[in-house]
Amino acid sequence: MDRKESIKTLLLGTASWTFLKPGKSGAKENPNTLKEASTPMRSRWTEWPDMRWVGPEFWGNRLQDWCIADGQVECLISASNRTLHCLTHQLGEGAGDFRIAVELELLNNTGSGQDRVGFRIGARAGDQPVRVQFEDYRRNAIYGEGLQIGMDANGRLFIGGERGDESISLQGPVRLELDATEAGGPYTLSLKAIDVSSGKLLGSLTAEGIEAGQLKGNVALLSHLSSQEKEPMAPSVRFSDWRISGSKVRSNPGQTFGPICFAQYTLDRGVLKITAQLAPVEMINGHKVELQLRSGGQWETVEDTNIHQLARTAHFRIEDWQHDEDIPFRIRLELPLKSGDKEYFYEGTITGEPVSADRVKMAVFSCNSHHGFPNAEVVENVKKHHPDIAMFLGDQIYESHGGFGAERTDDVERATLDYLRKWYMFGWSYRDIFRHIPGGFIPDDHDVFHGNIWGEGGKEAPTDKGWGYEAQDKGGYKYPPEWVRMVERTLTSHLPDPWDPTPIKQDIGVYYTDWTYGGVSLAILEDRKFKSAPGNVLPFEVVNGFPQDPDIDLSQYYDIDADLLGGRQQAFLEQWVADWSHGAKMKAVLSQSPFSGAHTMSKGATHDRNVPQQPIPPRGEYPSGDYPARDMDTNGWPQKGRDEALDLIRRGFALHIAGDQHLGSVIQYGVDEYRDAGFVFTGPALNNIWPRRWWPTVEEDHQPLVGRPKYTGNFKDAFGNQMTVLAVANPVQTNRDPGLIYDRVTGYGIVTFDKTDRSMRIECWPRYVDPLANPEGQYDGWPIVVSQQANYGRKAVGYLPEVRVQGLQNPVLQLYQEESDQLEYALRLQGDRFTPKVFDLHSTYTIRVGEPDQDRWQEVEGVTPGEDSEPIVYKFE
Repeated sequence: MDRKESIKTLLLGTASWTFLKPGKSGAKENPNTLKEASTPMRSRWTEWPDMRWVGPEFWGNRLQDWCIADGQVECLISASNRTLHCLTHQLGEGAGDFRIAVELELLNNTGSGQDRVGFRIGARAGDQPVRVQFEDYRRNAIYGEGLQIGMDANGRLFIGGERGDESISLQGPVRLELDATEAGGPYTLSLKAIDVSSGKLLGSLTAEGIEAGQLKGNVALLSHLSSQEKEPMAPSVRFSDWRISGSKVRSNPGQTFGPICFAQYTLDRGVLKITAQLAPVEMINGHKVELQLRSGGQWETVEDTNIHQLARTAHFRIEDWQHDEDIPFRIRLELPLKSGDKEYFYEGTITGEPVSADRVKMAVFSCNSHHGFPNAEVVENVKKHHPDIAMFLGDQIYESHGGFGAERTDDVERATLDYLRKWYMFGWSYRDIFRHIPGGFIPDDHDVFHGNIWGEGGKEAPTDKGWGYEAQDKGGYKYPPEWVRMVERTLTSHLPDPWDPTPIKQDIGVYYTDWTYGGVSLAILEDRKFKSAPGNVLPFEVVNGFPQDPDIDLSQYYDIDADLLGGRQQAFLEQWVADWSHGAKMKAVLSQSPFSGAHTMSKGATHDRNVPQQPIPPRGEYPSGDYPARDMDTNGWPQKGRDEALDLIRRGFALHIAGDQHLGSVIQYGVDEYRDAGFVFTGPALNNIWPRRWWPTVEEDHQPLVGRPKYTGNFKDAFGNQMTVLAVANPVQTNRDPGLIYDRVTGYGIVTFDKTDRSMRIECWPRYVDPLANPEGQYDGWPIVVSQQANYGRKAVGYLPEVRVQGLQNPVLQLYQEESDQLEYALRLQGDRFTPKVFDLHSTYTIRVGEPDQDRWQEVEGVTPGEDSEPIVYKFE
């Protein structure tokens, strides 16, 4: 393969990608289409310098367990089920012969017959963690089980369950050669072990009658030292010169991953910020990473930067972005390898901001467990909506992602590589969603390897007695601060600059900010980072957010001294609701969790460990015995902080959009009474490991919404917060396979901001529904359309005189109560007339009208409510 062809291959990345903006035509390749191998596979690790990565053609399980050292690949741990998969070559379904060979050296000779090294062939995901309906070479690389072939630590060769009688010498490097032949029936596998230094045959083994079905799928190298689980931190085996060839082998050279894994960007007020996520190549001396833009048919480098040593990210910032049209971009990485400099690229599009468009469409995601990896159906169906912006609202990964759990360690480098493997899996799934549109990301508890988190301003959580509830419930972060900063760097460094960048405790940064895009102003909150730990402020025992006394009335603890957002974010919201600059016409708040506890459990439940085991009812059945959950992980607690946040948010007529709960819903908040605040859309989980539900026990006098199920209407959560439930996507038996995914109401949200009629259309989609083929296929109760002004649902007690504006189109109005000098609300008018509602007949008000982008304002003071008042006219020349 010449250099030009090699670069083309690397540009393709995963073959399912297309570099055209969604909605534009363009040919694309099926990622699972395997082609006849034009050339055999041969590893070329000798070209690479030492690094904590194995190259773009391979995937190691786990990332931290494999490296390249002295031109060979080394497994750095003596533990079970460590595999290194070839991504570009697989064994096809048809007949044919094949050969696989590798040189290996056992570094930790345990002498145990249960410890083995060699190959895993025909590796397929099988039932891990769900069935092969989602089969894909990427899924097989994470979960692939197959036929194991090689030698054990006694030197005995094996093919599956068949073992040789004699032991070979393990004193030096051994070459394993596997030949597979068939003659129209089962296969014969022949394994040889050859001394590398002398070429002498050390031993052989043949197995006959191997069914062809066992020989379809990935090919991997294997290190399985299960006897060393208690003391695994010793290198196990070294591999080199891995080769795969034969007529049964199929190849797709586009099936690579990295070294540029993906990239995300935002565009805000003329500032473009891009974060590119790279593989661990930061230690390669002389590397170059650049941002290039395409103009006039040519690529031009506009900025270069360095790779962050821990996060393995590259960051770019372009001020004064002036482009209104779509601009192709690419990240260029140049690596000086031993064979010469090599270029790698990742391409995308900086989409023209939809400032003049009537509508801005946002795709909403959260809670992405690994069950459906690589989630191709989500990507394909989301593209058909043609969103303008994507928001990922937390739990992009879980500790369980890809198996093996989370590495609980103070070794920041190992913990980082453990996180990056999971984060890479996320990007491998979803990068085509945010390749051509801006994307925002918010970290939640599982992103920082917590089950729940109460950040308490960034303090250190004690782990001296373990990593479980005892540490978590004390508040703060369990992992070292440099690791927390690394996680937030990968997820949020491309967001608009923080409103106040002052670090918190342990020098952990913040990312809460506002982002105006296409006339929609977004407030991005951190509703975990400043939140108080309930066990530290309540006079009773709380474990994992649940009070252990089932008889405590939680509504009695409204006035406790506890933070939700903290003073800094409240000050930010006060400024944000008043700020309608940069053409903002509508507002939305984005956070990890909603400000209510809208899920149910058995009465008085003191934990939620049984949630995954709760039976899922058939459609139409209403389970009994459920009551609002007493779960302080929700932002229904602390109640006072919740009400203060909602009072601020409604002043900007903002919709709230959240994740975290794994339960799609639309609720209207109540502060002092039902429906006096705004609406919240909590999106469903992409992959649901904690299938929460809303099946409240209802009284006879309960009034559901007209034409809606009885779980809708007015309710109080376990903390006494008022909420009106409009729609919920409850778990239900779908009779779709696998039920582990589809019965747990997985999917995504679409929110369309209509700037013409000032409404928000909220959609909630099952992940499997093709929205073009089945446009009515949303979850029951959706779509829901909310008017902008309905997000301040508080009832008026009177009205001020009509405001009329001349000389400005759609001006901004700010209403202040003069006695308190407090902003009552602010919004951009739809037209030139508006009658302000007020909530106190005895107050006087100042009405301020103008255009913030021109800094032109007029105000009238001393305005009081009254009937038959003359209009107030604002004239702008």
